[in-house]
Amino acid sequence: MPHHTPLIATIVGGLVLAFIFGTLANRFKMPPLIGYLVAGIAIGPFTPGFVGDADLAQELAEIGVILLMFGVGLHFSLKDLLSVKNIAIPGAVAQIAIATLLGMGLGWTLGWPMGEGFLFGLALSVASTVVLLTALQERRLVETKRGRIAVGWLIVEDIAMVLALVLIPALSGILGGKGEAMSGNALLLTLGMTLGKVVAFVAVMLIVGRRVIPWILERIADTGSRELFRLAVLAIALGFALGSAYVFGVSFALGAFFAGMILSESELSHRAAEESLPLRDAFSVLFFVSVGMLFDPSILLREPLLVLATVLIIVVGKSLAALLIVRIFGHPMSTALTISASLAQIGEFSFILATLGISLDLLSPVARDLILGGAILSILINPLLFSLLDRLKPRIEAREGAEAQAEVAQQEVDLDGHVVLVGYGRVGRGIGEQLRAQGTPFVVIEAQIENVEALRAEGIQVLYGNGAQSDLLKAAAIERARWLLVAIPEAFEAGQLIEHARAANPSLQVVARAHSDAEIEHLEKHGAHQVIMGEREIARGMLGALGQGA
Repeated sequence: MPHHTPLIATIVGGLVLAFIFGTLANRFKMPPLIGYLVAGIAIGPFTPGFVGDADLAQELAEIGVILLMFGVGLHFSLKDLLSVKNIAIPGAVAQIAIATLLGMGLGWTLGWPMGEGFLFGLALSVASTVVLLTALQERRLVETKRGRIAVGWLIVEDIAMVLALVLIPALSGILGGKGEAMSGNALLLTLGMTLGKVVAFVAVMLIVGRRVIPWILERIADTGSRELFRLAVLAIALGFALGSAYVFGVSFALGAFFAGMILSESELSHRAAEESLPLRDAFSVLFFVSVGMLFDPSILLREPLLVLATVLIIVVGKSLAALLIVRIFGHPMSTALTISASLAQIGEFSFILATLGISLDLLSPVARDLILGGAILSILINPLLFSLLDRLKPRIEAREGAEAQAEVAQQEVDLDGHVVLVGYGRVGRGIGEQLRAQGTPFVVIEAQIENVEALRAEGIQVLYGNGAQSDLLKAAAIERARWLLVAIPEAFEAGQLIEHARAANPSLQVVARAHSDAEIEHLEKHGAHQVIMGEREIARGMLGALGQGA
């Protein structure tokens, strides 16, 4: 049996050490990804002991990026992407420009050539797909408005980097690296061809992919084989990512994202997401391990001030730029802080640009090490930024809530015999759509500021805040309402709300939702006339179908 098995050794060594250090990090109340990065440093070429194959690790990590972007696409839609284009496109372009200028400024103070400073700044401008999406998914923000903005922003950055990777070799001579400077016509031709490929890719995915991808999965689902279905999901994610890269020259991540986004229109999208989850998590871990393997810790001792300046550009400069851009576009501070924290790191595209720069003699080894050091430290700092944001979130949202309520207070709810709908998540949205279709007048009470903004944009009357507050119920004209539909999942809060509502309007008909018999009893005790529990309604429906069949 051969003993030279670098692929197996790299996978096993990376996963085992990631598990050990990830567990230790969790034990000390730190994010597990810090442990994964330490595992990568431990098996990297700059530390003693076993050394994994860095090239293999990066290719394995790319699979993690593909599966992660495919999973995000499954929970995203073309409508979601287009809904944030007005901020994602100008915001991403402006933020890339600002971060690039900051990097060029640092290069200028060090006496670097303009081309080196430009490529260095460009590498600091683009966020890591894996880090950003991991942070959003942990906080269940991907499907919120701020999550959609962050993902849309990321897609624009991705497309910009695809263009950069094509154009930089063509501009290498002008920037001071290898190669001859291209003429203006040749440069325009190259740019036109690249843009044409991206447009062709999008068109093919939307026209052909929209028919082919769901059709394949539906045929496989009809076989009843879970094994084949899981294999089909992986084949679609990886196959479309690789095919898009080879045929159209776009990144693996972009190809996988569009494949997932098209599949999201199918009823099988949730099952596809479930089947791809285990492999997605495993290969995402290998991504962080591969990043750690690239890091030479000695740069912290050799150039501590330069490393600090690089980290400040990524974590402070780029974040402040994103925060100001989002605020200029009129979004609340909570959204601006989430976007800025999401982008306060760099990752895979930065490594690709650094490698390209070295091969074209555009970057020095010092600049490359600063990019890698900045990536490692910014990825380590990023979870801490989100932890700080989580602590500040209640205070920020309370202030925004006060502002929103002040605005709402001027908008009187002039309804009679209407429905008061509390909560506009997945359940509440379904109820709201039915009420609109029936022409039934209703007002929504919603605690998520982003949903409030979206509802107002749709022309739906909405009040912002906690429904259990008696003044908010009064603003919803609860004393004149006929129905109260409580669609929030928190039974304790729902009980208080129902009690206050019934006190203000004893004839009010109340319907609520629950997840257990104990919650049903609690809600009925506080005045609910009917409580719906999902499992119980499914059982009734199945028994009803049985009775009809008999």
